[in-house]
Formats: sequence, structure tokens, C-alpha cells
Amino acid sequence: MYGQLAEKDHCDCGAGVTERSGYGSLHRFVLQFQPVSNRWEQRMEQVIPNVSGAAAAGRQADTLEGWQHGGKWFSYEGHAIFSRMAGRGEPLVLIHGYPTASWDWNRLWPMLVPHHNVLTLDMLGFGFSDKPADYPYSIQDQADLFQGWIEQLGLSSVHLLAHDYGCSVAQELMAREQEASLPFRIRSVCFLNGALFPEVHNPLLIQKLLRSPLGGLISRGLSRRSFERNFRRLFGTHNPPDRQDMEDFWYLLTYNNGRGILHRLIQFMEERRCHRNRWVSAVQKADQPLRLISGTADPVSGAAMARRYRELVADPDVVCLRNVGHYPHLESPWDVFSAYRDFRQSAAGD
Repeated sequence: MYGQLAEKDHCDCGAGVTERSGYGSLHRFVLQFQPVSNRWEQRMEQVIPNVSGAAAAGRQADTLEGWQHGGKWFSYEGHAIFSRMAGRGEPLVLIHGYPTASWDWNRLWPMLVPHHNVLTLDMLGFGFSDKPADYPYSIQDQADLFQGWIEQLGLSSVHLLAHDYGCSVAQELMAREQEASLPFRIRSVCFLNGALFPEVHNPLLIQKLLRSPLGGLISRGLSRRSFERNFRRLFGTHNPPDRQDMEDFWYLLTYNNGRGILHRLIQFMEERRCHRNRWVSAVQKADQPLRLISGTADPVSGAAMARRYRELVADPDVVCLRNVGHYPHLESPWDVFSAYRDFRQSAAGD
């Protein structure tokens, strides 16, 4: 079971982080849908457009409202989860970061859809999904969510493209596969600016404050001005977010009272420390193709993370994007698409 960690990987994970001992959460997920499996599968099928290609996908995804209208909801642990699916080909699962949502992928989406069956969702506590105030949020629970969703869709294998927080979710899924406890195969993994190695992660001051005993007050009192000031620091100077971008990010953050749970979600930083051996080992022992795409102007997990990746991962495959910050898929989507396309083509040729 994935919850049976190596003894050296155990520690006091602090408030909001729980150790898991098995498939409890996933089991409840599966049981929930068994009585209505046909209805649930039909709802998922409706997400796939009747038309294919980048133009059709772009029409659905070029505004936040269109992105929402093009998605569907399902239930996990009694909470509504927003999801999107489009395209044909091998399944490609996109896993977003903190504190944003699947909308992060909107500029990459029309490039990917003609070549892949692209799936994504807003994790619990993010975006258009529910944001329960007292939920024990954790990376492992988000991995349960993805695992159960992929399993219910009947997919025997997937490729993963993950950003930031989502990279930790991908690492947990990789660890489960290596323990033979994952019901599908992970064919390849591409990381975007993830804090894969917590020892070189450099969080912003606002992130440190959210983790402090004052985190609840800071979370609930976060103003739009403060959010924008801190969020803009994550981007490179060449392609900063415009006014509409910031409007969309703020809307998604505050949707369903999301501002009030930021301090709960950010406990993932402590989880990374607690499970560092497990999650780093998952990358080091991976037998599928891996690539790290790094926006090196990212002050949080940019150039230093790429250097550490080269130090710790055998035969490292790293693509560095200069003058690009923490959100390469927003700042330089064509470069990210090109790097990902080349990665998949190279992996297919091996």
C-alpha cells in the first residue's frame, strides 16, 4: 500500500497533514459511483466535444466563462469536482498548481487537443471545485482523487504533465506505481517548475506567512492588491500577466470562499519535507521517460531546482526557458508545447 512509507520518511507533518494507511479515501470514491456507474460514465463522455482540433478547443477555452461551460462536475467524498476532457489519442492528464486551477492550461489546451485525449480537473479546494473549510487537504488525498477518476474512466495508461503543486501529486502517483498499487500505467511524466526537491524550494514571504500560526488570519484577510503584488513576482519580465489574467486568477481564488482555505492548502510545503525521500525516490527510480521544463526566472522553483534535478536524477532531461518564470505554460505556451512535443516524439522513438 502506498501509505506504508519507509520508516525514514516518517515525521511530524503538522496541522492539516495526515498520514494515510491505505485506500480508504479511494475506496469511498469508488463505492460512491458504483450504484450509478452508467450515469457517471455518461456524464464523463459528454465532456468530449463532437468536434476535434485546436480551433474548436480554442473556442471553448478562450475565456474563463467558456472554460467553465465546457466542463463537467462529478462527486468525490461528497464534494463537486470540476473537470474537462477533449481530443483523441493517448490520454494526457494535466495536473495544475497552487493556488490556481486547471484554467492555467488554457493557452496550451488548443495545442495539445489535436494530438492527445487531454484530461484535467480542478483539485479539491481549487478553481471551480468545492472548497470545504474543514477538509484535511493533502497531496495524497489529491492523488486519490486523480487515481479514482482515471480508474473510473477505464483508462489503462496515461501520460502526466504536471505543474508546481501538481508535480508532488504526480510524484505520489509514481511512487504508488512503483509499489504496484496503481491500477493503471504511467507512460511518461513531464514536470513544469515543480518543487521536486524541498531543500532548494524558495517560497515567497506570503507563503511562509500562510504556513505560520497567523495563516488563517492572513488567508481570510488577503486583499486583491496584496495577491496581485505577490503573484506577479512569480512571472518573468518578458510576459507578465495582464489585467484580464489577474481578474481571472482572483476570481478563481475567491470562488466558493477559496480565500479562506489558502492556509490549509499550503500545508503541502510541509508534506514535501515529510515525504521527501518517498517522492524524490519516485523520480530517481522511474522507468518511464521524464522531462523537466524549467522557467529559470522563477524565484521559487526555477534555476536552482533545475540544477538540483541534474545532480540527483540519472540521465536528466531538462529544458530551460530563459526569462520565463513560474508559469511557463502561461508565459510561453508555444515553447512549452514544442518542448513537450519533442519529449513525446523522442520517448516514442526509444
